[in-house]
Amino acid sequence: MTIHTQGITVALFATCINDVMFPGTPRAVVSVLERLGCRVEFPLDQTCCGQMFTNTGYFDAALPDVRNYVKAFSRYDYIVGPSGSCIGAVRHQHPMLADYAKDAKLAEAVDEVVAKTYDFTELLVDVLGVTDVGAYFPHRVTYHPTCHSVRVAKVGDRPYQLLSKVKGIDLVPLEAADQCCGFGGTFSVKNPDVSVAMGADKARHVLDTGAEYLVAGDNACLMHIGGLLHRENSGVKTIHLAEVLAHTEGAAA
Repeated sequence: MTIHTQGITVALFATCINDVMFPGTPRAVVSVLERLGCRVEFPLDQTCCGQMFTNTGYFDAALPDVRNYVKAFSRYDYIVGPSGSCIGAVRHQHPMLADYAKDAKLAEAVDEVVAKTYDFTELLVDVLGVTDVGAYFPHRVTYHPTCHSVRVAKVGDRPYQLLSKVKGIDLVPLEAADQCCGFGGTFSVKNPDVSVAMGADKARHVLDTGAEYLVAGDNACLMHIGGLLHRENSGVKTIHLAEVLAHTEGAAA
């Protein structure tokens, strides 16, 4: 393991869906980062990134979230979140919203904070210089590269680099991995039939792998696919990438 910035302080952007529904994921991020020698802080002022408002066209409603993100995280050099979707929203929607507000001071502050905001996999691979985090996960898994993590946050193959170094893992490829699972936030609410059809295709490909676990970097997508897998009594479990990386030898999975 090569750690170039051991001892750095990292601000955790938990994201609202994780804070409310999947608290094990931000805890796993803390576990991995502390194992690597980082100090992790949780700014209590943080709230939603505002993506749901922005995606639906309610820019004025999203602006307070942008301002609050700057307030909560501006003093940190590194900000990390376990969600390609929310990290992508911060990077691409927050600058747009600051321009929409015609607020030059906010736009400058947003640009500074955005430059310090990382997806969890980016922080590990690009900042800490680590692919082997000391994880042990002796299970057959397949990985779904979520749309926002690939197309918006652009995490590339970093998740695969990290998973490939997990001891005991049997990582199998997922057919049509680049296809959307159909969640898409409000898309699944406005277009439920299409969303379920897309999710069913994804679930079928997951089942074809024979995997015990479906891994992804966004819990919203895992929730959608996992619901369909559960309905089929498939036995396939869903797990966030951070939780895989947090497992060490002797830990229960």
